[in-house]
Amino acid sequence: MITFYDDRSVWVTSTAVQVDGRSYSLTEITMVWHRRGSRSWRVLAGRGAIGAALAGPLIAAVLGIGVAVWLHRSPTVTIAIVGASVLVGLAVGPVADFLFEHLDRSYAKGSRQLEIWARWRGQPVRLLRTGDALRFGQIYRAVQRAMEATQPVRPAARR
Repeated sequence: MITFYDDRSVWVTSTAVQVDGRSYSLTEITMVWHRRGSRSWRVLAGRGAIGAALAGPLIAAVLGIGVAVWLHRSPTVTIAIVGASVLVGLAVGPVADFLFEHLDRSYAKGSRQLEIWARWRGQPVRLLRTGDALRFGQIYRAVQRAMEATQPVRPAARR
């Protein structure tokens, strides 16, 4: 028996697909397909919030410099305002790595619910539903490889 995928709730082998304790024999599965759900606005709003958090200090710095020049105060006050604005702009540096990591993880997981379906014993059965696009792709490919491994080898056509 070959294991194609194994995690805490899904196990795909050369003989069966097991999801959350339910087992589906590959010999009884005739077809496998997938469906994509609608976009999650919560995920998209989270990405927008990360973008705003990245741009906020930079915009505040530019506005601070503009205000300092527009006020026409003494050179000391102007330099103090510009200095404070530059420090606010530089504050995005240490936080940027953290925010970019979350943004990258957001894209790896995806913004849709994804489902794997199979025709098992003649009936459509939803094997898996997840919002994690990376995990979905790994499981779907494992099921495909397992199905290909159970197909009988056909002899090449003669010419």
